[in-house]
Amino acid sequence: MQKELLRMENIVKTFPGVKALDGAGITVHAGEVMGFMGENGAGKSTLMNVLGGVFPADSGEIYIEGKKVEIHSIHESQALGVAFIHQELALEPYLTIAENIFLGREMKNSLGMVSKDKMAEAARPFLERVGLDVDPNEFVGKLSLGQQQMVEIAKSFSLNAKILILDEPTSSLSEREVDILFKTVRDLKAQGMGIIFITHKMAEVFQLCDAVTIMRDGTFMGERQSNNCTDAELISLMVGRDLGNYYVRTFNEPGEVMLEAKNVTAGKRAIDCSFQVRSGEILGFYGLVGAGRSELMKAIMGLYPMNGGEVYLHGEKINKIDPIVMQRKGVALVPESRKTEGLLLNNTIRFNMTLPVLFKFIKNLIVKTSVEDEITQNGIQALKIKTPSADVNCSTLSGGNQQKVLLAKWLATNPRILILDEPTRGIDVGAKAEIYTIINDLAKQGLAVILISSEMPEVMNMSDRMIVMKEGHITGELSHDEYDQEMILKYAMGVDA
Repeated sequence: MQKELLRMENIVKTFPGVKALDGAGITVHAGEVMGFMGENGAGKSTLMNVLGGVFPADSGEIYIEGKKVEIHSIHESQALGVAFIHQELALEPYLTIAENIFLGREMKNSLGMVSKDKMAEAARPFLERVGLDVDPNEFVGKLSLGQQQMVEIAKSFSLNAKILILDEPTSSLSEREVDILFKTVRDLKAQGMGIIFITHKMAEVFQLCDAVTIMRDGTFMGERQSNNCTDAELISLMVGRDLGNYYVRTFNEPGEVMLEAKNVTAGKRAIDCSFQVRSGEILGFYGLVGAGRSELMKAIMGLYPMNGGEVYLHGEKINKIDPIVMQRKGVALVPESRKTEGLLLNNTIRFNMTLPVLFKFIKNLIVKTSVEDEITQNGIQALKIKTPSADVNCSTLSGGNQQKVLLAKWLATNPRILILDEPTRGIDVGAKAEIYTIINDLAKQGLAVILISSEMPEVMNMSDRMIVMKEGHITGELSHDEYDQEMILKYAMGVDA
């Protein structure tokens, strides 16, 4: 085992009304990728914020390279060799790559003026180290998310980082960008860096990490070597209970056709796409990033203009396709991003959950609060949303509970056809299992469900049929008993199956 870079022990942190950390800790060695897992609200981010200097611990010990340290600011953390790359990247899109790397530490020429040339030249070796072959004078806003992430890592080198924290780094990346990121992480490991890799994805732990640290309710639950544990063991440590069958699905005989799309085209987003979904059926849509799955559904909902094709609901052709008409006809779309498309996070659960159904309790400027309360409480109880009140802001909830609020919001419209776009993205395994149970129950009740997911196991385990897309085209359709990972990937990549 290489030398110990970091050890955090018995860390305690209390905020007003809540003990966020109670005996938390993590140990990382040089040349090690340490996975870091736990349910939303387990304390992972809080512990990393202590290490990153966002706020100090109330008590506990932190050792860096064997020396006990105290961290009171982000500057102190960086000076000790810690780099924290957050899930929401902290780059300035209208500055160049080099300007971002040296932001706040600008290089100057002999006249005391900021020198873009000097910074660009100094940035090149850092970019080469992460395998990013781009001009340092390129504006960051023109880069892909994966490239921006590499800029953040390159910036950490300019700060002489020894310990790198990556918070859910693959959540918005394409499959190709994930491969590039993993290669970079392995290269950094070989160079002796210690990496903390925060993730909700089991596959990433076993594919990339040497070991994994588990937290639950602010407490250190244990460390396991990734080559000597199972996903069931990790789940049990995380949630404190056996989830049984992680994917919950009861396969039923589908009923009548609820929605049919015929030759739908929406520019280059969707091209000549035809499919149908029946009551009681879960129809999965799989594809790589940019395949056009979300865009096809938005076109069907009237959120994107259709250039051609027809949409039928319950056998009736819809002549005017717009979101209001589709909602009134019983179609609901739960969007991919709860932060930017789904919820107003700085508003309450009550406000968000009732927004699509204001007409149910507001008439002639009179608000029937009893009806509003009933809608809200029904949603909270049906989806088991953990909250002290319907009047707390959604921003205070865990990712899993935010996702439940988003789902409850659209279930309040009483849909017969429910389109779910990445319904479990960025939530922990316990919350995922709960969402799967909800989806299964909705199908049992006779709803037609369209499930869009970039996680192949999710689509394979939850859907009756699967449609695969690539670059706006439907390239394959498989029934549940035909599922084969290799074949699905061939369809998704446009390779002859």
